[in-house]
Amino acid sequence: MKTLTSILCALILAGFTWSASAAPKVQHVVSFKFKSTASTEDVKKLETAFAGLKKKITQIQSLEWGTNVSPEKLNKGFTHCWILTFKSETDRDAYLVHPDHKEFGKLVGPVVEDVFVIDFVSQK
Repeated sequence: MKTLTSILCALILAGFTWSASAAPKVQHVVSFKFKSTASTEDVKKLETAFAGLKKKITQIQSLEWGTNVSPEKLNKGFTHCWILTFKSETDRDAYLVHPDHKEFGKLVGPVVEDVFVIDFVSQK
């Protein structure tokens, strides 16, 4: 009987551990359309600064980015996309007000014509 109880307890605890680690993550997607006056150097500076936020802001679990390679030509002038992953909405919210994120925002205005942002919770 003790063995059966131990096995049941272990299975229940495993279930709690699995469900806690399977919590949905928040994906923060940012896309930029650069001004026609933005130089190659300006764009490169912004790329480097955005990618560098991963090392500065601990709430960012992962950061991926790239430039548009779609043959569909539906990007409406948006050329760059970043996808940041956060453990929770609380972590995403902390990122939004983080001083390093605010400092990065100062680089955006002079070279970015438009920005598109959408956040979603991953569905499986």
